[in-house]
Amino acid sequence: MKSQDNISKIQIDSEISGQEIIQNKELNIWEALIPVVILMTMLAYNIFFVKGQKLLGDYTNQYILLMAGLIAAIVGFFNKVSLQLMASEVLENLKSVLIPIMILFLVGALAGTWLVSGIIPAMVYYGLQVLSPSIFLPASVVIAAIISIATGSSWTTSATVGIALVGIGSALGIPTGMIAGAVISGAYFGDKMSPLSDTTNLAPAMAGTDLFTHIRYMAMTTIPTIIITIIIFSILSMNIETTGSADISGLLKSIENTFNITPYLFTVPLVVIVLIVTKTKPLIALGIGVLLAAIFAFIFQLEVLTSLSSSNFKSIINAIFVDTEITTDNEKLNKLFSAGGMKGMIWTILLIISAMVFGGIMDAIGALARITKELLKLATSIFGLFASTVFSCLGLNAIASDQYLALVIPGKMFKKAYEDKGLAPENLSRTLEDSGTVTSVLVPWTTCGAYQASVLGVDTLSYAGFAFFNYISPFMTLLFAAFNIKIKQLKGK
Repeated sequence: MKSQDNISKIQIDSEISGQEIIQNKELNIWEALIPVVILMTMLAYNIFFVKGQKLLGDYTNQYILLMAGLIAAIVGFFNKVSLQLMASEVLENLKSVLIPIMILFLVGALAGTWLVSGIIPAMVYYGLQVLSPSIFLPASVVIAAIISIATGSSWTTSATVGIALVGIGSALGIPTGMIAGAVISGAYFGDKMSPLSDTTNLAPAMAGTDLFTHIRYMAMTTIPTIIITIIIFSILSMNIETTGSADISGLLKSIENTFNITPYLFTVPLVVIVLIVTKTKPLIALGIGVLLAAIFAFIFQLEVLTSLSSSNFKSIINAIFVDTEITTDNEKLNKLFSAGGMKGMIWTILLIISAMVFGGIMDAIGALARITKELLKLATSIFGLFASTVFSCLGLNAIASDQYLALVIPGKMFKKAYEDKGLAPENLSRTLEDSGTVTSVLVPWTTCGAYQASVLGVDTLSYAGFAFFNYISPFMTLLFAAFNIKIKQLKGK
């Protein structure tokens, strides 16, 4: 889940579940699909044909989303949708991602300060001695799952232990796509099952059931999925060829020669995790993490700061705001020990803003509601209803570029259909989570996909094939529906 970290349930109910889904009787399905087809065509062309040539420069995806938004606005204009309404919806979308954008800036600052303070190198140093290649991937799934259950946030998990696990695995010679897939699989399992998670609160609110009924019912599909995921990663770990085991002593020596490594450095990440678990606002928790890391850099890493700049204070400021590269005598570590600071998050933030512009216009012209209604017409059977819900969530993740809309719109549109079929509301809430929550991270231009790729330093398309939990989940919920497994009926029906 996107998890703008631990946003309170009250805030979710008032700001998100209260949103009006805009209907437009004059818009037909073909008109609603015009911006979608154009968007998908341009994105596909850029991904599969242009590749490294950068069709429109570094910000190609952002330009494509904005152009698709312009096409949607033209469609809306011909269907008598006012510019004021479109602008209003775009503004609402942008307001909804203000906190995530601020979190992204702080995550960039966190990565820079945790590097120069020696926190990330310390995680790599001790992790190399504990996590062997034979158990690394399944262990990463379990570690990420535990942290995510405790925090209720896949975003926080990736920004803390996720970064460390990618660093450790890279040093062991494990492909980064596999590592990121393992981290994301575990993080989204914990995110789904945690009562602290915003989407875990939102899904039952949309469907009309309570939180703990939703979690218990969701466990029926989620636990088998995570077991399958761990088995797959265990098989991969046992068969993967690594280069790190023979180089560990050299890597450890290089880290020791560059940084002052001490267990005291773990105080900072522990403080941040405790703050998040105790429901401290994420901006405050991450801000404290940056401040403490800066203090620890002055205490433990004066030589590192001096090597980066003539002024130790300037080295800290650079770590927070711009690129930082720490040179060691090992090429692998040189690639690992670099961070972009807040500057490194600009590309991701612009992508999120562009996606919100496109999603807002699509909502304003009634295209999102029209597409979902057409999917609802296909729900002639119980399995068809589940399948329509799944495809609606998947489609809205790709079209609206926002995980919350992928839960809110299908939740509102399909609620009555489930009641009419005599199905308990937890069927809908589970399906929303199994298909809407977990698949957003697989789409490069959604807030979740852009965030995870930026924080973990692994392209979305590189980790998507290894995020087994995330794409097995919708298949599992359809399997349960097809064979009528644990499909709860309304009482009296």
